[in-house]
Amino acid sequence: MNLPNSLTVSRIFLVPLLVVALLTKFKGHLILGVPKEIVGAAIFGLASLTDWLDGYLARRRKQITTLGQVIDPLADKLLTSAALISLVAMGLAPAWMVAIIIGREFLVTGLRSIAYARGVAIAASPLGKIEMVAQVVAVLALILSPGQPMLLLIGQAALWVVVAAALVSAADYFRRFNTVLSSRVADFPQEAQNKREAQREIATESLRHRA
Repeated sequence: MNLPNSLTVSRIFLVPLLVVALLTKFKGHLILGVPKEIVGAAIFGLASLTDWLDGYLARRRKQITTLGQVIDPLADKLLTSAALISLVAMGLAPAWMVAIIIGREFLVTGLRSIAYARGVAIAASPLGKIEMVAQVVAVLALILSPGQPMLLLIGQAALWVVVAAALVSAADYFRRFNTVLSSRVADFPQEAQNKREAQREIATESLRHRA
């Protein structure tokens, strides 16, 4: 396993550590003498850093593999879903907003999988980067927000940005999915007709040679 894929796998292993740090009731809210909010934020920050680093190294070293393309988005979804659900459990994020964000991830993954199975690749939405940055800001700010009203305000504002970007990008994916697949379906009758004409020409040529 190359280095970029190893970093991706390490991000997956950080997910349960993040959930334990955020949701376990430690005595005095301390983990080895450190406030658990800081530990949770550090774990999430480290995992988010590997998300950027594995992609950078894969491109720089030309080590883009099929395994990496499969597990990288899976690791991202596990990390963000675990963090957001933990924030709901902690009472720091509204459940309906988190449901929209996670639901969008499943919707987009499903649409892209269907399109890929039919030989069509749907490119990532430009809003994806905005959503990703806003997610990192929202999660870090909300994790550290207990006793910090300003961080709570920043986290809530960033979460609204995530929800808006999620809804707009989901609509964009659905529009492109409909457009691409509709054009493919519209091409099928013409392709079938061309195939029949080619078969008739071959049969005619065969009869001429026999004659």
